[in-house]
Amino acid sequence: MKRVCVALAAALALAAGCATPPKPSGEELADACALLSENKSWYKAMRAAQKEWGAPVGYQLAVIRQESGFDAKARPERQGGFLFLPGKRPSSAFGYAQALDATWRTYQDETGNGGADRHSFRDSADFIGWYFSQTARMTRLKPTNFKGHYLAYHEGQNGYLRGTWKKKKWLVQSAERVAANASTYERQVKGCKALKPKFLGLF
Repeated sequence: MKRVCVALAAALALAAGCATPPKPSGEELADACALLSENKSWYKAMRAAQKEWGAPVGYQLAVIRQESGFDAKARPERQGGFLFLPGKRPSSAFGYAQALDATWRTYQDETGNGGADRHSFRDSADFIGWYFSQTARMTRLKPTNFKGHYLAYHEGQNGYLRGTWKKKKWLVQSAERVAANASTYERQVKGCKALKPKFLGLF
């Protein structure tokens, strides 16, 4: 009986260690240093994505904030519905990065990361980095053009080039908000002393 209890306690401890971190909120959302100091594995994942794909950490943070609010299981709200029947979701977007089914499969195929999971922060950061790299190649947008990169993230690279976003005022406003947050996060991350000692020299 004692062995069973010990094994159960160990299993519960392991499960707790693998649990998804709670969603940040309030002032923490506006402070990249506080946000990443509390979630150091997130910083490590985004630094790896930056090194691999060139996507700035601040941009990755801003996209995840805009797309899912750091909710690992976020989905678009259902629309319509009747009585007890739920309505359909407007898209297949899911996870931190709100990646669509088809785009996620393309990412898996092109990167060889077939086991990537959309509610994994590390995989989501890598996906955003990969998409950022694809956008830069296809549209020639500069890495610091956060507004343009987000518009392409939302509309697809071909949609961005066709200008499908130009008649979507709400989307342009969202892209401007992402760009502002990305620039702020970039400054905060670069000046965050709490992050530098832990990761200095690892990337």
